[in-house]
Amino acid sequence: MNAAMKRQHQYQEIILDPKRYIVSKTDTKGVITYGNDYFVEISGYVEAELIGQPHNMIRHPDMPKVIFKLMWDRIKAGDTIMALVKNEAKDGRYYWVVTEFESKKDKLTNKISGYTAFRKAAPRQAIESIEPLYAKLREIEDVSGMEGAENYLIGFLEEKGLSYDEFIDRLVGNKGLFKIFFQAMKKLFG
Repeated sequence: MNAAMKRQHQYQEIILDPKRYIVSKTDTKGVITYGNDYFVEISGYVEAELIGQPHNMIRHPDMPKVIFKLMWDRIKAGDTIMALVKNEAKDGRYYWVVTEFESKKDKLTNKISGYTAFRKAAPRQAIESIEPLYAKLREIEDVSGMEGAENYLIGFLEEKGLSYDEFIDRLVGNKGLFKIFFQAMKKLFG
């Protein structure tokens, strides 16, 4: 696909099926080692184009880098984290997901051997709530770098009296069936 065609699609959202899920796995460097059929379908790439490539190949330019720094800091420490993420398909269209990242550990060494991301369609109200924050974080990154954006995010959360996890949980309604979904995905693919 040429750049002009990709630009033509850049403002078109792919509406995800709320009953389907996306799963991908990476090695410790973020290189894709597995993607389920829905991941391949939504990304617009063929499986051979995804496997062996850095997962950030689907990162949408609207996403603040500080959010990925936060995610990487947490999963490298062996913690899970949930985030709202805007991804970009091969043709330039985009899609919003709630993603829960989990570190995988080698059973013999107990060292992290890779990461699994479980995704489902993001609730519309969560997208509408997060977009202004992400725009602000990108603006700050452009002027003050990632450190400036990280400081802003910390202040934003402190003002709300919430941790990052509590903020995301409230945005996406992480309870009931929503929470059960992620638990089931971890059992299935864990």
